[in-house]
Amino acid sequence: MKYPALRKIKSLYFTANEVAEALSIRPESARVLCSRYVAGRMLIRLKRNVYMLKERWDYLDESEIMRVANILQVPSYISLTTALSYYGCTTQMQQNFVESVGLNRTYNRTIEKVEFNYIKVSRVFYYGFDRQKEVFIASPEKALADALYLTSLGRYSLDFAALEKSRIDLKKLDALLKTFPEKTGKLWRAYGTI
Repeated sequence: MKYPALRKIKSLYFTANEVAEALSIRPESARVLCSRYVAGRMLIRLKRNVYMLKERWDYLDESEIMRVANILQVPSYISLTTALSYYGCTTQMQQNFVESVGLNRTYNRTIEKVEFNYIKVSRVFYYGFDRQKEVFIASPEKALADALYLTSLGRYSLDFAALEKSRIDLKKLDALLKTFPEKTGKLWRAYGTI
C-alpha cells in the first residue's frame, strides 16, 4: 500500500503531481491512485486535482480550515461573520461554516460537514484584506463593511445585536464606508440608533 508514503507530503493539501513525485510514479498513475483513495475515503478531493489526507482533515484547526476556504475558490478572502468572529467582533460563533468574499461567483460547497460559502462582489470592493498565518482574511472593519454592503443589497443578513462595536476601529470603518454606495453607510448609521 502506498498510503504511508503520502503522509510524508508535508503540505496541508497537494496535487496528483506531488503524489507522483512522492511515490516515484507517473502522473497518470498518481491520478488513478488519488481517485481510488478518494473512493476509499483515505483522501478528500477539495477541488479538481487538489487533495488532502482524510486523517489530516479530521484534526484541522480554524486557520487550516480557512486556508482550505482560500483555495476552494481563487481569488477569495475570509470575511463577513467568519472574520468578525475570528477577531472577537461578534458574539456569534460559527461552527463548520466559513464565509468568504470572491470575484468569480456566489458558490456554496460542503466538504465533510463543513460548509464553505462564497459571495461574489464587484472588483471595486475586492480589497481590505491581508495574509495572516497563510490565510487571506479581511480586517475587522472591512469584514463589517462587506457585511453591511451585502445586507444593504438584501444578499446577506448581518446580526447587528451580536456585534461588539467596541472592538471595531470606527474611524477605519467610516473611511472604508466612503468607498461603498451611500445606502451602506446609511445602514450603519441607522444601526447606531438601535
